Amino acid sequence: MLVVVGIVIFFLGLLFSIAWHELGHLAAAKLFGIKVTQYMVGFGRTIWSRRKGDTEYGLKLIPFGGYIRMIGMFPPKKDEKYGRTASSAPWRAMIEDARQMSAEEVAPEDAHRQFYQRSPWKRIIVMVAGPVMNLILAVSIFTAILMGHGLNTPTLTVSSVSACVLPATAPDTEHCPPDALPSPAAAAGFRPGDRIVEFNGRHYGSWEELQLAIRGSAGTVPVVVERDGQRVTLQATLMQTDRPKLDSPREFEKVGFLGLTPTTELVKQDFAGVARTIGGFVTLTAQKVIELPERVPDLVDAIFGGERHQDSPVGIVGASRLGGEVLASDGVGVDDRIMMMFNLLAGVNLSLFVFNMLPVLPLDGGHIAGALWESIRRRFARLVRRPDPGPFDTARLMPLAYAVSLVFIAYSLLVLVADIVNPVTLF
Repeated sequence: MLVVVGIVIFFLGLLFSIAWHELGHLAAAKLFGIKVTQYMVGFGRTIWSRRKGDTEYGLKLIPFGGYIRMIGMFPPKKDEKYGRTASSAPWRAMIEDARQMSAEEVAPEDAHRQFYQRSPWKRIIVMVAGPVMNLILAVSIFTAILMGHGLNTPTLTVSSVSACVLPATAPDTEHCPPDALPSPAAAAGFRPGDRIVEFNGRHYGSWEELQLAIRGSAGTVPVVVERDGQRVTLQATLMQTDRPKLDSPREFEKVGFLGLTPTTELVKQDFAGVARTIGGFVTLTAQKVIELPERVPDLVDAIFGGERHQDSPVGIVGASRLGGEVLASDGVGVDDRIMMMFNLLAGVNLSLFVFNMLPVLPLDGGHIAGALWESIRRRFARLVRRPDPGPFDTARLMPLAYAVSLVFIAYSLLVLVADIVNPVTLF
């Protein structure tokens, strides 16, 4: 029951994120006098709607996105008011059809309220307002959690000591086979509860700094620990072994290995800590978005019974299922479950921000790129005293937009199938 409740709650949170995104577009468009005919959450058949002023607000049957419809997205063809030019080229037909459909939405009394007529900077604000709303929501959630609840931060106190050395790819890391070598930490006499004071003659202020020092060391090094109020010097002989890279867990490198796991504690962050943490989240999210094409083989493999990694892409179904898993998890306090669900929701909003800023149509970033190019062209024309080239005709990019849309749809279906047959699990 908790899984179902968690799925429903998280799914509603995702729908709110979509509606929040489109609200940004809507508010900016109305601010600049652009007529918005529809504000919809979902796609397909309308299941509920209500008209207020010029705009129809509603919910659609397929809740996998949303949109607002603004009139005049494409400028008319030069030297031609509206109309379709006959051509045997399929891409030309796409362009003219898109331009004609855009023109048909414009009533004579609304001719001055079209999107393309607004200056480039206004169009950029309209298109960037949606992703920025997701960024605002993500930053607000992360800030509330980091400053109010705290961040699980590893300390210099030992939580557990690895009994033996196992390959990083070993399926069972809980039990040591008879022929396994003892870990350097176990051989040196480390115990849970030891607080590391010095490593190889140096003091380290955080576990992250100490971890880098361990990975970069070899041979026998002295380690000073505080145990039961007394300082004890241990001699640890580090070994070189293959371990996942810190910034890329799927790649391995040969590093120094000791065999310690630190304890963690909740540390409330200040504004500087929040800025650093969120900056790291944004960088990591951008990296994962760029890596999406590389994940196709893994997704196909997962569909046919292969391993589904925890950092695998997920869609609305997979993300909602993770929400249900978090809410129903055993051994985790209610507060921690709630924080984890909000963290997941903030992560989704951060992904929506980064993804929508990609400079390709039909994403918001594609329209932003078009408006920027138009601004550059007009400034250059003024500089060299040439006639104003006019609005950039984004309709010419519709064949590319259709191709990109097909790729997105295919990728989304691939992720959907993987989320159903082999979902990502956190625990």
